[in-house]
Amino acid sequence: MTPFIGELLGTAMLLLLGNGVVANVVLTGTKGHNSGWIVISLAWGLAVFSAVFMVADVSGAHLNPAVTLGLAIAGKFDWASVPAYMAAQLAGAAIGTSLVWLQYRSHYQITEDALAKRATFCTDPAIRHTTNNFFSEFIGTFALVLGVLFITGASVGAEEASLGSLDALPVGLLVTVIGLGLGGTTGYAINPARDLGPRIMHAILPIEGKASSDWGYAWIPVLGPLTGGAAAAGLWLML
Repeated sequence: MTPFIGELLGTAMLLLLGNGVVANVVLTGTKGHNSGWIVISLAWGLAVFSAVFMVADVSGAHLNPAVTLGLAIAGKFDWASVPAYMAAQLAGAAIGTSLVWLQYRSHYQITEDALAKRATFCTDPAIRHTTNNFFSEFIGTFALVLGVLFITGASVGAEEASLGSLDALPVGLLVTVIGLGLGGTTGYAINPARDLGPRIMHAILPIEGKASSDWGYAWIPVLGPLTGGAAAAGLWLML
């Protein structure tokens, strides 16, 4: 399996399980309906653990353009591989979330709340405020990428840092606590592919009674994480 396939498959698994739990919580008539934020945050952390463990030895399990960018800025990942990794992550996110739609299609059909349907694909803010929303995504991803750099044991003299299978649990726990502690403002995309790929599929798929895909907001969960990841790498280099 190539690193491209590893990133695609890992990100697809991440979105299948992560957006799957959102669908289980917010869509009408599911067994997990209204089970709450703790369920969502915990399951996203477990989704990260599962996806990272699955493909870590193949691609390093970035599964997130902000992580890929941060590692490249820190000098721990080859810049020439960045575009292919990001493309694989975006495609994998689109595939994973499409499988969620197929899994829960009968529940989409009976759910009247169009915003709940959109929430199973992509994020939106609890309070819409451009500056605050951008900062929320920035700081959440800053915490993620800085944590990843320390968890991988990266050092300035090392040629490359990537997530190995033993790093899956601490990274999963990190994502869980980011969700519980920082996720209440914007839904903590902290991953451009995780938000953009599913948002594109929300626009494309024939979802009954869907709302707009909210493209006016869509740049925040893309640029916020990318700049947050870049800033974390910059701080790590200074430290």
